[in-house]
Amino acid sequence: MGVKTEIVQNLPEPESSGSQSGDRVLVRKAQDLLADSGRRRGRLRGSLLFVGPAFIAAVAYIDPGNFATNIEAGSRFGYTLLWVILASNLAAMLLQLLSAKLGVASGLNLAEACRERFPRPVVLGMWVLMEIVVIATDLAEFLGAALGLHLLFGIPLGWAAIGAAVIVLLLLMLHGRSFRTMEWLIAGFVLFIAGCYFAEIVMALPEPLAMLGGLVPTLPSHDRIDALWLAAGILGATVMPHAIFLHSSLTQGRIPTTTDAEKKRLHRMQFLDVGLALPLAGLVNGAMLVTAAAAFHFRGRPEVASIETAYQALETSLGPYAKTAFGFALLASGLSSSLVGTMAGQVIMQGFLRRSIPVAVRRLVTMVPALVIIILGFDPTQSLVMSQVVLSLGLPFAVVPLLLFTNDKSLMGSLVNAPITNFFGWACAVAILLLNFFLVWGILRP
Repeated sequence: MGVKTEIVQNLPEPESSGSQSGDRVLVRKAQDLLADSGRRRGRLRGSLLFVGPAFIAAVAYIDPGNFATNIEAGSRFGYTLLWVILASNLAAMLLQLLSAKLGVASGLNLAEACRERFPRPVVLGMWVLMEIVVIATDLAEFLGAALGLHLLFGIPLGWAAIGAAVIVLLLLMLHGRSFRTMEWLIAGFVLFIAGCYFAEIVMALPEPLAMLGGLVPTLPSHDRIDALWLAAGILGATVMPHAIFLHSSLTQGRIPTTTDAEKKRLHRMQFLDVGLALPLAGLVNGAMLVTAAAAFHFRGRPEVASIETAYQALETSLGPYAKTAFGFALLASGLSSSLVGTMAGQVIMQGFLRRSIPVAVRRLVTMVPALVIIILGFDPTQSLVMSQVVLSLGLPFAVVPLLLFTNDKSLMGSLVNAPITNFFGWACAVAILLLNFFLVWGILRP
């Protein structure tokens, strides 16, 4: 039984006080809406009961790794790679919908389905690989939060890293108290980051026609290999393996269903959730690249490729408010994505091994690589970009099992994938594999 199922089943009765009582009330209202679809299905207020899991997954798509890849892509190549963000976001929406559907239809999260359906050696190998992915994810998120504190408040980077760890540990205490509180908290982070980048776009004043040109798939005539490297980094930062594993856990048992009809209605509600959260994350990603292109590339500063340099250069290009908005967006991104990364790590270990460790221990262990990078003086932005490349290489090991399971009628029942869904899903998988092939070839080239 998954983590979310256990949370829902162990909630106190509505008469008891506390935030978990509110979760129980939410679950019962949502069940009533699913059972009474004809009279109340269209009400906005009722529909919002089903919104939340996709916003948690969406944080993974606007984590500090996105800042690193999008800044470098925008400053070096202008709007040329904007189409990569669009394509990655469309793929992310499809894959997150499939992940949510797996949890609704089967009652299993992706890691649990792997454990039940694959041989033991494969399961252990996938767990090790996904833990490496989680470490790479945590590296980007933790470095981003530390950089945010360092840039905004002038705190030495080492102390900023410790401060970020303390803040994240305090916020993680909310996770065990109420899943709805955590959903609203993270949705608030997403909206805050979006607001900061809306302000950045207003100050940058990009050229609309040039932006539209960036949506046409192409690569720059110069530095094609570097552009492919950045495209892989954008893909790894946008379509996140740990988010695919996590989303299935967030929907399994969140709203218990008793009939196929209720499962179908609940699945339809996931379209609303994903349709609100993922496009918003895609717009933020696009805004990152567009702001870097308008503020740096088209002002003769294509060398601006690091987060620290971009923070300072924004003041020269767009003014002090742009710099401040960027810093707070980075801090909010680092803190919120650290929460989500830790949650995903717990789900992955529990699903593959039926084991878990205290979240505080996981948070402390996974922050070690970031601290090593800080202590040894490695460039934080390049470390962030490399972490996204690792995520891109790990993507097929999340995408391929997801497609196999959601096309298994014995597991999915009436929610098994339609042929058109399979077509686009496997097209995404093939595109990811091809991009990773070019990425590895670029790394190994003389």
